[in-house]
Amino acid sequence: MYDKIKPPTTGAKITFKNGEPVVPDNPIIPFIRGDGTGIDIWPAAQKVLDAAVAKAYNGKRQISWFKVYAGDEACDLYGTYQYLPQDTLTAIEEYGVAIKGPLTTPVGGGIRSLNVALRQIFDLYACVRPCRYYAGTPSPHKNPEKLDVIVYRENTEDIYLGIEWRQGSEIGDRLIKILNEDLIPATPEHGKKQIPLDAGIGIKPISKKGSQRLVRRAIKHALTLPKDKQQVTLVHKGNIMKYTEGAFRDWGYELATSEFRQETVTERESWILSNKEKNPNISLEDNARQIDPGFDGLTQEKKAQIVKEVETVLNAIWDSHGNGKWKDKIMVNDRIADSIFQQIQTRPDEYSILATMNLNGDYLSDAAAAIVGGLGMGPGANIGDACAVFEATHGTAPKHAGLDRINPGSVILSGVMMLEYMGWQEAADLVKKGLGDAIANRQVTYDLARLLEPAVEPLKCSEFADAIIKHFG
Repeated sequence: MYDKIKPPTTGAKITFKNGEPVVPDNPIIPFIRGDGTGIDIWPAAQKVLDAAVAKAYNGKRQISWFKVYAGDEACDLYGTYQYLPQDTLTAIEEYGVAIKGPLTTPVGGGIRSLNVALRQIFDLYACVRPCRYYAGTPSPHKNPEKLDVIVYRENTEDIYLGIEWRQGSEIGDRLIKILNEDLIPATPEHGKKQIPLDAGIGIKPISKKGSQRLVRRAIKHALTLPKDKQQVTLVHKGNIMKYTEGAFRDWGYELATSEFRQETVTERESWILSNKEKNPNISLEDNARQIDPGFDGLTQEKKAQIVKEVETVLNAIWDSHGNGKWKDKIMVNDRIADSIFQQIQTRPDEYSILATMNLNGDYLSDAAAAIVGGLGMGPGANIGDACAVFEATHGTAPKHAGLDRINPGSVILSGVMMLEYMGWQEAADLVKKGLGDAIANRQVTYDLARLLEPAVEPLKCSEFADAIIKHFG
């Protein structure tokens, strides 16, 4: 089955049922050390994770680690341009859950992006990026502790699908010609728009299936959170891209109000219900007027639509959601993408789970990570229905490789996400406590130490791992 690697002789496979992992007490978990600083941060992370599992379960549970290869390290073993060998793909598929350090983006040949390739090969459609603050972490914001969000980013569609044609290519020119001469003129809403003849062309597909399975996983996650954090915000640019990003929003609401009808309420529904609770005799038209401030300036047709919306909501969910019962439901709302970038800085405590498409999620997760201390403190996971890969979210930083100085926090916290995904919450909580207490006691690596006032002597990467373990308590 394998060419150059051998799985552990002890341990069992993680299997999946209805999209969720079934985890034995001794799972075999493939790991990719990672390029550059992976040589430093992975051993530190493995040490912390093993110590947490040992302390939490007194030897009753244990991870059997299975080393597999990707990136530059894979090329050293498998040959030039063998950045993602079949051995590695076979192991991840067989054992279901894996974890990885940072990987080099290939230059000159092979795969465009190893991270994107893994997501597409295993249909890891949900990129999950928690951004929360650990007390004592240097931050450019006055109140970073107010931000505690989880970004659910769709991984397999949008422009990251990579369907594009170079400017001047034969197929690109043909496509522009078809669009300009046939398809655009046949679509009246596009008017006289034309694509420049010297343009590159990219395709932005957003599907109903892809959108709804992401929102489904986000809502399921929200169900596990404390009541005050049970909220899912659909982030989109639907005011401009109505049939892709706007459709994502619409399909998200459709999923929430059908599959999770008893567990959710939309923001607009909450306004309608609240209006009736405040004034039981309110007319449908006055209710409509209150949920849409521009109501009186609308056409009769549009007014009728909003009045009908109010009537439909009250008939459908007043009994199940009215009289304040909606306050115990998961709130599903939506925000325009550029607005949410501002609001996670000015009103961060108003948000919990942000569900969005690929490109918006890429920007948004990094921006949120910056608020709480940077990518060195940012974990990540790529999750599908039959596989999950957890990863450091930062780059390889090759100039720091082998110096035992880089912050291993990202891959350690990705390990925390992996433990939580496996249902090993006790071990995950130990790591979070240990890391939080180490930082609070100003025991940090150089990237954080240089930002502290007054300055502190930084710990080595390996020393930071030891400090985390000592703070398990």
